[in-house]
Amino acid sequence: MAQVEKRTASVPALLEWEYAPAPEARDIVQIRERYGLFVGGEEVEPRSGEWFESISPSTEEILFEAALAGAEDVDLAVSAARGAFDNGWAKLAPAERAKYLYRIARIIQERSRELAVAESLDGGKPIRESRDVDLPLAAAHFFYYAGWADKLEYAYPNRTPRPLGVAAQIIPWNFPLLMLSWKIAPALACGNTVVLKPAETTPLTALLFADICRQAELPPGVVNIVTGDGTTGGHLVRHGGIDKLAFTGSTEVGKLIMRELAGRDVRLTLELGGKAANIVFDDAALDQAVEGIVNGIYFNQGHVCCAGSRLLVQESIYEPLLEKLKRRLSTLRVGDPLDKNTDVGAINSKAQLDRITELVASGEAEGAEMYQPDCRLPERGYWFVPTLFTNVAQSHRIAQEEIFGPVLSVLTFRTPEEAVEKANNTPYGLSAGVWTEKGSRILWMVERLRAGVVWANTFNRFDPTSPFGGYKESGFGREGGRHGLAPYLRFE
Repeated sequence: MAQVEKRTASVPALLEWEYAPAPEARDIVQIRERYGLFVGGEEVEPRSGEWFESISPSTEEILFEAALAGAEDVDLAVSAARGAFDNGWAKLAPAERAKYLYRIARIIQERSRELAVAESLDGGKPIRESRDVDLPLAAAHFFYYAGWADKLEYAYPNRTPRPLGVAAQIIPWNFPLLMLSWKIAPALACGNTVVLKPAETTPLTALLFADICRQAELPPGVVNIVTGDGTTGGHLVRHGGIDKLAFTGSTEVGKLIMRELAGRDVRLTLELGGKAANIVFDDAALDQAVEGIVNGIYFNQGHVCCAGSRLLVQESIYEPLLEKLKRRLSTLRVGDPLDKNTDVGAINSKAQLDRITELVASGEAEGAEMYQPDCRLPERGYWFVPTLFTNVAQSHRIAQEEIFGPVLSVLTFRTPEEAVEKANNTPYGLSAGVWTEKGSRILWMVERLRAGVVWANTFNRFDPTSPFGGYKESGFGREGGRHGLAPYLRFE
């Protein structure tokens, strides 16, 4: 009996165990002090003579300096892309283009550990996500579109597909290497050349990709990378030598781009903001749903355009689901992105942290009830505690505006019709999630939800074979799958 009592007394001590630090080796990636532009297959100094600093959001340390491309630099990059298009890339046998894409995919796999560490250092996301999500998907997109390169006429029967020319591509800071892969892989497979501008706060993996292009012996000028801020992106959008523009970013900037390109013969695809509804019915498997909810909004610190930032819960299960969700939030580990135990990393920048803080304050001011688990944040860097709001009204800013941070708004509904009405009550239409055991209900909901992607009993799942894109103010056009080829082709 005494032995049993001793074991019972030891249980609380077990519950207090903490994960020991498990840091990924930082020295796997060698970061230079300064990086130039990648134009015509070579690294070149910026004609602008300007540079900017890239800061690690988890430590606030300066990682390196990158070139700030001006109008002359962008012109040189577009000219290099035009020369590569006219002088061979578009005329190259599709099977030969495919070989370059396969080669790039293999090099990404071979350098995946280095690239994952670079992504987490520069962007703040947990190494588990960089290693297990971003890098495998980036390589998979190049493999997938390499397979399409010599099959375009089968993809579009009775039509003759032809490349557009020079594709200008502007990518965001939340998935730098993955967004690069989403855009460059289909463009090259179709025979286009590229000028890509990465986000100002996360240019590192794009610059490392330039080295991958050299390693793969990609012909000079096929891929060009110009780093800089919004002014650099503006020069690229306004350049008269581009044939296609692909942009992923905020809805506000997307609207500016549409105005600039109005009346010009430039193909355009936009993947913009989102305010996705994650809808849980009373017959859903609650533990599974809780994991999906957490993955939907706290993955990548909520820096996901399709994040499930609005949780719609059927009233009859509101209390038990909320209890489970709060318990799960208390287990999330916030901290060093290079620690393999970290669940939630650093907010990407001081500017983004300020926006999240301001919107959370507005939620409290408008009467919503905030819950945050006990959480010790690092002293340096940009951090925000995983947060959820209850007692949220449809009119609250936190229910209407994209926060782009680890903040969840919880609302309730009674009937499927009410769930659809609330889910669609947003200017966005990028994604949604439905949790129920009834297949018929899933199909009924999918038919009525105005969202480009609807996940059933899961969330934030991606595959290169599946198209992704939105409706309304979430943009237009699709990336991924066979649909992702069409924006880079003209048909004869």
